[in-house]
Amino acid sequence: MPKKSKLKLIPLNLGTETLGQRIARFRKAKGLTQIALANKIGITQSLITDYEKDKLRPHPEMLIRFTMALEVSADELLGLTKMKNNGDKLNLRILRRLEKIENIPPFKQKVLLTTIDTFLKGVECQSEP
Repeated sequence: MPKKSKLKLIPLNLGTETLGQRIARFRKAKGLTQIALANKIGITQSLITDYEKDKLRPHPEMLIRFTMALEVSADELLGLTKMKNNGDKLNLRILRRLEKIENIPPFKQKVLLTTIDTFLKGVECQSEP
């Protein structure tokens, strides 16, 4: 049995969310099922379940695979930084549209983004007193 460390470490404040809960949150924010994430990483769905339920602790190499598959930083995955948008859930419909916009030619992207900017300016003007 390993000996208990005599070092006095400074306590970490990583919030109340566990690593497994963060993995599940990022997976859901990306619109992935456990099976889809498992396929991206190259492991089984049951392992994803065990990681998300904190039954398993990922090896550093597995953490890298999770960060790559979920497209988040290791700091975000480990709870060292806040998720973009202050932890708000991202609207999946908007994310899917953004992915489609990224795949159209640059000239058409520019036209579309100009249209969106013009629309948003009109909305801002309407909401001002």
